[in-house]
Amino acid sequence: MTGSLLATLARAWRNPSGRAGILMLAALALAALLAPALLPDPAAMNLELGPVAPSADHVFGTDRLGRDLLSRVAHGARVSLSVAGLAVTLSLSLGVSIGVVAGLAGGWVDTLLMRFVDALLAIPRLFILLLLLAVWDQVPLSALILIIGLTGWFVTARLVRGEVLRLRAEGFVEAATALGAGPLRTIFRHLVPNTLGVILVAATLGVGEVILLEAGVSFLGVGVRPPTPSWGGMVFDARSFNTSAPWMVFFPGAAIVITVLAMNLVSDALRAAFDPRSA
Repeated sequence: MTGSLLATLARAWRNPSGRAGILMLAALALAALLAPALLPDPAAMNLELGPVAPSADHVFGTDRLGRDLLSRVAHGARVSLSVAGLAVTLSLSLGVSIGVVAGLAGGWVDTLLMRFVDALLAIPRLFILLLLLAVWDQVPLSALILIIGLTGWFVTARLVRGEVLRLRAEGFVEAATALGAGPLRTIFRHLVPNTLGVILVAATLGVGEVILLEAGVSFLGVGVRPPTPSWGGMVFDARSFNTSAPWMVFFPGAAIVITVLAMNLVSDALRAAFDPRSA
């Protein structure tokens, strides 16, 4: 299975769009990793300086409080990528678990779980987030990750459940069951490995979606709070400077667009690699 997965990832790398997405994400991750060592404190203010256009001293310019925008964008990548990675890991764990249980158990268990998922899917995710986040005046970052993760597993559960229902009818699963394989062995040896394509594609799409959600709730003032740098929060702070200091909006906005675009490119490459017929 490891060899097959590596071969699939190699096919994704050979896809031009997949390679472009991976390189874009690698550059963002490298900038986030090196930001504390190479860039100034993102919270260091210089009120006398104020908003300054991009220059040799400040490549991305400064914001209304004189803070270096390049440093804030790079440190914001640490926040956005961390929130997205942890939240998607949580949502995938829940979605895969519930999807496998529903597909393997069938009957009333499947019906009950899927009707519950349908009910949750009927409510816009952003509405659920805003409703939950409104409870706190100051939302801890850990709580934000938990809330986003707990509201993001619904689609994954349905996708995995569909794959499990398909795999149950395959000969190798029926043979394993006939030979005495228990439910846990069937799940971890046969079902989960063969749904890996769906899981990885859902993960890459989920990261892009979470970055947009985090930016959106931060822009609305109920996400990551100052002085912690956040791309959505920086766009929110710059809303009154759209014409007088457009760089304050452009650079964090561009970071959001590039990251989501990169995740979509990687997702498309993975989908084609797992199913060459979709290329």
